[in-house]
Formats: sequence, C-alpha cells, structure tokens
Amino acid sequence: MTLEKEFQGPTVAWFPAPVVLVSCAYDNVTNIITIAWTGVVCSKPPLISISIRPSRFSYELIINSGEFVINIPTSEQLKETELCGRKSGEDINKWTTCNFTAVEATKVSVPLIKECPVNIECKVVKTLTNMGTHAIFIGEVQEVHIDPLIAPKSVLDIVPLCYSPKSGIFGKSLALSEEI
Repeated sequence: MTLEKEFQGPTVAWFPAPVVLVSCAYDNVTNIITIAWTGVVCSKPPLISISIRPSRFSYELIINSGEFVINIPTSEQLKETELCGRKSGEDINKWTTCNFTAVEATKVSVPLIKECPVNIECKVVKTLTNMGTHAIFIGEVQEVHIDPLIAPKSVLDIVPLCYSPKSGIFGKSLALSEEI
C-alpha cells in the first residue's frame, strides 16, 4: 500500500533548519538576531551563508559593517534564542535582556557571545539581494572559537537547536531529545 503525500505547493520544506545567533555591530550599535536560514557554502575558502529580511534591524548593521559572528547556542539557551528571533533590537537590548556577555572578537569588529560554546567570525564577501523576501550574506570564516570544555570532546556533543518553518517552533534536535 502506497501512502499518498499531500501537495504543499512551493514552500520552504527544509527541516530541521539549524538555529544560530548572529551578532552584528556598526557605529557603536550591536544586536543579536536568531537565524535559521544558514549553511556552509564552501570549505576552501571556508564560506558560510546567512539569510536575513532587509526589513530586519540587523540587516543594516551587517550591510554597513560587512561583518557578523555566528554564535552556536546550546539547547539550554532555547528561551534566549527564541527571544532574539521574536523581538527587534530596535525595541530591546538583547544582550542585557538575555544576560549575554559581549566579548571582543579577534578578526572582526563584531562581539562574540561568550555564553555560546562556538563562535565563528565572518567577513562578508558577497551579498545577494533581490532574492525574494531575504538577502543572502556569504561570509568568509576569519576565526573559529570553541569553548575549551567542548574542544577536548567534540562539537557534536552540543545538543543543537532547530527550527520548523511549517510550525514556527524552535526546539532541540529531535534526533537527540524528546523535547521540542
């Protein structure tokens, strides 16, 4: 017996989408935005993409600075990650609201989030606009910081967060946890 599948039409069906916190800064203004549209573009040179709607507060910060930091949160940071995705940096200071500590980066002028076990400093090498609802920033990795408590083990020991585009729910990776 073959199960008939439901047609959804053109939609984002990528699941689960990895969730990261992107810190950005320009002209003494810093912000954190939750991004689920992210991924590896190339390994040599190491390139990572993030996609952001031009209407978002962080968009202009990245356009003007040409830099961003990808901070990989843990499952314990689910509340803070969700808040950074649902609230605008124009309305609240996400650093203080989430009790995040801004740490100076080594290669870019954007701060790292100390509480995240992995931080990836990036310089924008290409921006793709007119892609629909989002612009794509391709960043070349300048430096990677890994918490020394994680480094001896593996970054695979981190329980990642994911996002379901269909439901709009943030949660822990289903492969590693029963909770969503």
